[in-house]
Amino acid sequence: MRPARKDPPPAIQIRDVEPQVDCGRHPVKRVVGEEVVVSATVFRDGHDVLGAAVRYRAPGARRWREAPLEPLGNDRWRGSFTVDAPGRWTFSVAAWTDRIASWQREVTRKLEGGQTDLDGELSEGRAFLGADASLEEALAAKSDDRHGQVELDVRLGVDVDVERAHFGAWYELFPRSWGGFAGVEKVLPRLAELGFDVVYLPPIHPIGHTNRKGRNNSLERSPDDPGSPWAIGAEEGGHTAIHPDLGTLADFERLVARARDAGIEIALDYAIQCSPDHPWLKEHPEWFHRRPDGTLKYAENPPKKYQDIYNVNFGSEDWRGLWEALRDVMLHWVSHGVRVFRVDNPHTKPVPFWEWLIGEVRRVEPNLVLLSEAFTRPAMMTTLAKVGFSQSYTYFTWKNTKAELVELMAQILEWREYYRPNFFANTPDILHEYLQVGGRPAFEARLVLAATLSPSYGIYSGYERCENVPVQAGSEEYLDSEKYEAKKRKLDGPLLPLVQRLNEIRRTEPALQRVDNLRWLDTEQEQLVAYVKDDVVVVVNVDPFAAHDGLAIVPAALGLQPTFFARDLLGGERYRWSIGRNFVRLDPGQAHIFKLETHV
Repeated sequence: MRPARKDPPPAIQIRDVEPQVDCGRHPVKRVVGEEVVVSATVFRDGHDVLGAAVRYRAPGARRWREAPLEPLGNDRWRGSFTVDAPGRWTFSVAAWTDRIASWQREVTRKLEGGQTDLDGELSEGRAFLGADASLEEALAAKSDDRHGQVELDVRLGVDVDVERAHFGAWYELFPRSWGGFAGVEKVLPRLAELGFDVVYLPPIHPIGHTNRKGRNNSLERSPDDPGSPWAIGAEEGGHTAIHPDLGTLADFERLVARARDAGIEIALDYAIQCSPDHPWLKEHPEWFHRRPDGTLKYAENPPKKYQDIYNVNFGSEDWRGLWEALRDVMLHWVSHGVRVFRVDNPHTKPVPFWEWLIGEVRRVEPNLVLLSEAFTRPAMMTTLAKVGFSQSYTYFTWKNTKAELVELMAQILEWREYYRPNFFANTPDILHEYLQVGGRPAFEARLVLAATLSPSYGIYSGYERCENVPVQAGSEEYLDSEKYEAKKRKLDGPLLPLVQRLNEIRRTEPALQRVDNLRWLDTEQEQLVAYVKDDVVVVVNVDPFAAHDGLAIVPAALGLQPTFFARDLLGGERYRWSIGRNFVRLDPGQAHIFKLETHV
């Protein structure tokens, strides 16, 4: 059977385009101001000269722009474009045959080979360039010929975020322990001085009374127990209301504005769950799971039980109404100045919901940043990142040995085109045994690791004071957990100078603002963890009980001079180092952050 088309299929092949995720199903991630480096294999039969370009379009733009792709050899091409606005960018690759350049190369090779009878070739050149062209003019002519141009049959995407989606230091606090919004506002200047970029508040909404938890997650409570902020909803309202003890909506707006003036974003918790007293239970009973006997089932994550909350039913017949209500909750807080959200347990909700919600909200607020609290299987963690979450918690809190850290970072680097980590050193739910038994040295080691391995990291208040007492042996819950009672917090603690210095270093050293430049260094000592990021070397003693000496073995592949200086950005000391083996000794939990300097 003869082909139906009039013209033959295009001869040019465009293959193996990078970057892309899942054959173009999902976008890669970048931040505003970054360069998107595009490479592709471009070829065709024969020996014609080809040209290629990356075509790209900004969010909402109609006009396509182009940047050239340059040949690297062996049919591989590379070029780039810079993204200068948040939102979904689109790009493709175009390629064509340059007939003039092909003719010029053919004639030049024949001349170099000693051929002089080129009348036929000259007639071809005149057909391209005009009847009056001489051989010399034809060979020197610049070409803009794009004959038979073809384009990649898939439009690829780049999800461009603001810098805070990629880099930042987070501090988590319960506002009820700081005197409400007014108390948090008072501490903002000090938090800014310490170098924090985001202050994350757990839910600020009214708390239910039915099945309210008492101290230490007890089912028995006293009248004064405030309950868990995640038991959202009471007579004052639900997800768009504010707990009256914290302040008013005007107070909250003032807090957001004052924080932004100080260079800090206020992040809110977005938790899709309701206390038994939430208005939705009466207004929309169809949005909740019911047993055959009509009773509601409270939330569980065995062995944990959450008798004070109910989950919504994403399989409800009115799922559209539920989705829209949940969208309107986030848009409500966006309308009051919030651009950053920490999303509670997104892996227990349908992926299509998140893809839709994020698209809806980003159309209103392109600067949206969403932190995923997804401690789950890799497939779900990565898919949430692909559908639009800006960054994600990781299993960093449970990775404390050199081997565990190497394994974790290998996975994160494999996902680097679409998954951004946020290394929280602790959370209200996670007090790892390493911190419980290791004392201050353990807290110092983990702080340095979190702040230097990941561009985004965070601590939950109390970390700076080395709070490390569990509710019981074998538990990762804090004794007298702040989830169930209010504290009287103030910003103090022995680790604050280290926090401030680390945040200063992170802001001044671009190498620490990336994750894809990580390279491990051999130490010949399991308790010493060493790695290099461009011109910064970090060495940490992960043993909180004993000092260790070992090596930082610098490979020649780093391109350094045979000898150079390593200046410790923490302590200020300066050492002469060389390619190869360099002696290091560190006390329990201590670290060096070396700036490599080639000048005297």
